[in-house]
Amino acid sequence: MFTPKKRMVAAAVGVFQWWRQKTICDLAECGDEEIEHIAHDLCMSASEFRELARKGAESADFLLRRMVLIDLDPKEVSLTQRQTFQDLQRVCTRCRSRRRCVKDLSCKPNSPEWEDYCPNATTLNELDTLPWAARREW
Repeated sequence: MFTPKKRMVAAAVGVFQWWRQKTICDLAECGDEEIEHIAHDLCMSASEFRELARKGAESADFLLRRMVLIDLDPKEVSLTQRQTFQDLQRVCTRCRSRRRCVKDLSCKPNSPEWEDYCPNATTLNELDTLPWAARREW
């Protein structure tokens, strides 16, 4: 059972970081009410939370790889722009261009073509214009 404190920790670190620490058994032990609370704390519906959990923690790894390529520190973004980072993860996980993304990340990682199909391109480019401590811009 997840206590309110554990639910708040899940919300603070984001669904994917939280999920990396859990197992399917942990989620299976949760009742519907607990799932509702966790999903609410993560600003999503219970059905969306279940869908993302089924896909697993690594489902947003393409996002992390892309962020590194454009010189965004995923950890810094997740700490300073928590809601935006969670939205980026959610969108990445549900993306329908995953095969193209895999190919581009493997074969031509620095090509700007990803911006044409990535549903996170606008947000990532906006984040890229901000000064970040990891870049020593502040």
